[in-house]
Order: sequence, then structure tokens, then C-alpha cells
Amino acid sequence: MTTNHNTQTEDHFNNWPNVQGFDANYEVKDPVELPVEGTIPAYTAGTLYRTGPGSYKVDTEQGETLELSHWFDGYSQTHRFQLVAPDADHPLRVYYNSRFSTDLLIEGIRKSGSLKPITFGQKRDPCKAVYDKVQTEYEPATKAPPHPAAVNVGVTLSVNMPGLGTVTSDRWDTSTGIKTLWAKTDHNLFKQLDPVTLEPLGLARQQNLHPDLTGERAAAHARSDPKTGDVFNYNLTHSPEPTYRVFRVSASTGETTILASFPATPAYLHSLFLTADYVVICVWNAHLDVSVFDTPVHSVLDAMKPFDPTKPSMWYVIDRQGSQGLVGTYTGPPFFCFHSINAWQEPSSNSSEGIDIVADLVMFDNLDFLFSLYYENLLSNTSPAKARLATGRTDSTRSTVARFRLPLIPASASPSPDLPQKAILERTACKPISPELPTLNPSYVTRKNRYTYSIGARGESTFFDCIMKLDNDHPETPQIWAQHAHSPGEPIFVADPQGTNEDDGVLLSVVLDGHSGKSYLLCLDARDLSVLGKARVDGPVAFGFHGQHVSLAGGIPTGDY
Repeated sequence: MTTNHNTQTEDHFNNWPNVQGFDANYEVKDPVELPVEGTIPAYTAGTLYRTGPGSYKVDTEQGETLELSHWFDGYSQTHRFQLVAPDADHPLRVYYNSRFSTDLLIEGIRKSGSLKPITFGQKRDPCKAVYDKVQTEYEPATKAPPHPAAVNVGVTLSVNMPGLGTVTSDRWDTSTGIKTLWAKTDHNLFKQLDPVTLEPLGLARQQNLHPDLTGERAAAHARSDPKTGDVFNYNLTHSPEPTYRVFRVSASTGETTILASFPATPAYLHSLFLTADYVVICVWNAHLDVSVFDTPVHSVLDAMKPFDPTKPSMWYVIDRQGSQGLVGTYTGPPFFCFHSINAWQEPSSNSSEGIDIVADLVMFDNLDFLFSLYYENLLSNTSPAKARLATGRTDSTRSTVARFRLPLIPASASPSPDLPQKAILERTACKPISPELPTLNPSYVTRKNRYTYSIGARGESTFFDCIMKLDNDHPETPQIWAQHAHSPGEPIFVADPQGTNEDDGVLLSVVLDGHSGKSYLLCLDARDLSVLGKARVDGPVAFGFHGQHVSLAGGIPTGDY
């Protein structure tokens, strides 16, 4: 059922309504066919998954409406677009279904009248005397496991994640190539979902991969090798000494190998980098006071230390092919980042024999953007959101596409780990567009890519307002798709199997039409961002974080990159 919102344009910043995308409360459990306008290429046939917050309000039995305050804490919902093309000569059909995966969590809040979970950024009411602590994704691993519908896990998705087992039941048809679907977050927790109905089925932790992965934190964005399918991530232990363990899960055997363990500053690291021979962990300046996690009521933002511009970012290079472990350490300028984009190796610019690593990422000057993601700053009809943009966005909340170079990667473990080299910031681009949720042609992961796709926040709305294509050979002239009052989501690249160029393919993005209050699946030609087709949903699809496209023809999924 759709939540009704006032979409009178005069009530919304710049006549750009977006409130339906934050509290959609629209769930379609049984697949329905969507009307398609234009043409969506037959080669996109397969499944597009999306996940992220679906709502943030709960009406309680006490007569109150309890609202979450930070967008990252919204109640997780997963969406499934089934793209069906009988053959290349028939028009592609699209079916849609969705499901909340936190029903028991929401029901507990409804009955208790209390915002129980330990969260990412929930603002606590000082007048409330008691906040009940429940088993959530931030609970210690020694607690009895909760029901999967009682925890909020829904930032990224992994299809057929190795190491966590395969399907043995007949709940769903695996002929599509989809055997398992797992939701992930920045904590050491996975939630298994039925890949068809999207029902929550179970929970797992990194300890299921390897007994030494007992730490509390991980990257929601693991990295997958597009050739082998091996998955790479880290595990961060808070105590007794904060330690990062970088590991690989083999796609062929399901076995997990710890590649390196090293002490370093604990930080909120949402993603990492992968090259052909190395894993790169950048500890950017989102440092955590881990003692806060021992208090009864806390959030990740409570534990976030103030941004310190005097402290450098730290880069750690780990051998992924052999047994050299940590081979290099670099210091760089201070910054914050959510999303790495890509990394690759190339001949050193300083030596005829050496190797450099080049890493692209979305960079922020400080932590201000993290603290701008409260609903009151994002909803188009709130006074704080209107006031924040009345004079334009400040540079402190704008992002850029940044390129770093790590010169002369050591061939073996560094004999002088206390003498790090310098990471070089080579360039930044696209700050007026403030890009986020970057994607690329996934076959280019670990090798130099020319094109990066993202959504952007130019200040036309209180949220994201465009889709951007960046040509890294000409970063000064990015291409833009935008339509007034239409708020896009992460653009996912699907390659044309007959294509020869990197950008031969399409972008799939779920867009909210703010005036109608309904969403549609948008298909853009990735070469020029022209509109090819739309599949219209009869309601709002909530603004999500990330998704995956799984081709019916096989090949690599688009996630975990």
C-alpha cells in the first residue's frame, strides 16, 4: 500500500518532489507485469535486483509514529525486476516484485513503541528513559542468532557468493544461474534471501567463511575478480588491538584464505580495491572510537571521531596471488570515501621496471556528507532541506572522482613498514555534479577503464538529480541525463554481448517521477545516455543503495565490484 504524500509542487524544493522515494511503503509480493515504453534490448534478459531502505516510519500501538532519523537506518526492502525476452525478435517484457526483509523488527517496534535497534546514525531522544537493546546486526557474535526478519541488512547484494553453501532445497528454479542471494552490510553479517520471493531465509557471518574472521566490521562492497569469481574483503577486529584481516574466498573451492593481518586505525570503510595481483585497503579519515561500541545505546556516527585534517589517509597493499602478505604501505592526503571505483596496475611512471597501482574513487573533503544524510535534510518538503540548498550546496558535502597513484609497488614484504611511501593524488573531476554510487562495465574491473557512471547531485533537488557518464580521457566534459522532478538511482551497466567498445551496452536505473509519485525502470544507451525504454511501476520504488543485474545468458553478475 502506498503512503500518501502531498506533492503540491509549491511545497517542495525547486518543484522537485521526492518524499515518496524515502517512505514508499509499497510492496508487491507477487510478480506483476509492467507496461514497457520504447525498447529495452533483449540482451538485458535476466534479473535486476535492488536493495536499500524502503521506509522509515512505524505507527505504534501507543498511537505514536516513530521515525528513523538517518537514511542509512531505513527498513530494508529488496526489489526484483525480471526481464524476459522470449527471443530476439519479440519485445522484452518486465515483471516486478518486492519485499521488506525486516517484518519482525518493524513489528517489535510497533508493539513496544520503542526504537530499539542499535543503528548507523539514529538520533536519540534524551527524554526517553529506556531504549531496549535488541539483537541486531550490531550485536556481538556470541549472542544467540536472531530471526533474519529481525535484523536490518540491506546495503549490497551478492549472487552465488562462494563459501556460504549452495542451494539444496527446491524453493526456487536455479536454471537462471541464480543459486543463492545474500544481502550484506558494513558489519560482519549476511542475510540470505529467497532469490524469487525475496523472503529472508537465514543469517551467516564471516566466521562461516573462516574461524579467525571474528571482528565486528567489514566492507559492504566486497570485491570480485571478474575472471575467477574469487571474492575479497576485510574483517576488522576492534580489540584488544584493532586489526584488519584481508581474505580471499575461492569461487572454485569455497575455501577462505587470510592473505594478511595487520594493526591499523579502526575506521568505517565501505569498500576496497582490487587489481590483478593486489588487494588495496585505504584507511581514509572516518576513524572510529571503538569504545563507543561497548555502550548500551550507540550508533556508528556516535563512534565517528571528528575529521582530523592533520592525519593522513593510509593505504595498505596486500599480495593476492602469492604469500607475501602486506607488501606496501602508503600515506596520502586526508579525505573521506564511500565508494571505490576501480584499480589497476601499470608500468611505473618513475621507473622502467617498477609497477604502480592507479586507484579511482569518489572522494569527499571531510565527513560532512555523512552527517547530511538525515531524512530532514533529504526530504523535498522539509524546512531544513530547503534551507540547506537555498544558497546552493557547500563544497564540504560535494564529492569528486579522484585518481590516486601508488608508485613502485614492492615485490615482497616491505623491510621498513614504518617508512611508508607517498600516495599521489593525481586529479579530481566533476565536483559541480557531486557524483555518487559509481559503476562501470564490470569486465573492466582490475584493468584500466575509460568510462565511469554514477548519479549526481547538482543542487537541483534535495537528493540526487541526474545520471552522469564520465569519460576518464576527457574528465572535464561529463555527459548528463536529467529530467526535472525525476530522481534516479544507481545506474547499472549491462554490456551488449555483440559490442566491441567498453561503453557498448545500456544503463538500468530505477527513477522516481516526483509528480506522479510512481517509479519506472529506465534504460539508457550507455554510449550517449539517450532513452531507449521505460518499464513503469504502479507505485513508488523506494530509493535504494545498490543492485545487481544477472544475465540470463550467463557471464559475470554486475555486483561486488
